[in-house]
Amino acid sequence: MPKQLITCIVNGKKRESYIDPRSSLTDYLRGEEKLNSVKHGCDVGECGACTVLINGQPFNSCIYLAIWADGKEITTLEGLSDKKGAISDIQQAFIDEGAVQCGFCTPGFIMSSIPIITSDKVFTRQEIRKQISGNFCRCTGYENIVNAIEKTAKKRKEEKQK
Repeated sequence: MPKQLITCIVNGKKRESYIDPRSSLTDYLRGEEKLNSVKHGCDVGECGACTVLINGQPFNSCIYLAIWADGKEITTLEGLSDKKGAISDIQQAFIDEGAVQCGFCTPGFIMSSIPIITSDKVFTRQEIRKQISGNFCRCTGYENIVNAIEKTAKKRKEEKQK
């Protein structure tokens, strides 16, 4: 099958690549872009380890064809760092709250939390759990993950009101 050209924005940078149209977005991001925060977990859209933002919304990149990313903006965990490479507030909250065990699922959880922490809505703990329910962790009880998300959302809302 002939390769096809896609043009997209990955972590704020315009990218053009010729890809196999059967490739998943996970394969493209890990292979072509060398973005290893995007994990190969289940490869069927069940675990959330491959979650990225596509035009600001979380998607399982393992079941999203790379060809569909043409013309779209993709954000991975690497795209959350500032220009100096400092980690984002949500990443720091995961560290502070002990929401990281083995770390395999962490990038997916963080990417799934972005719409929560950037929303004007105040989410209850139950609503946070529902929003991240597409992500699976084998190490934690999810409590610290919810704590980190809740803490970051609250802090951002307080800073916005200043």
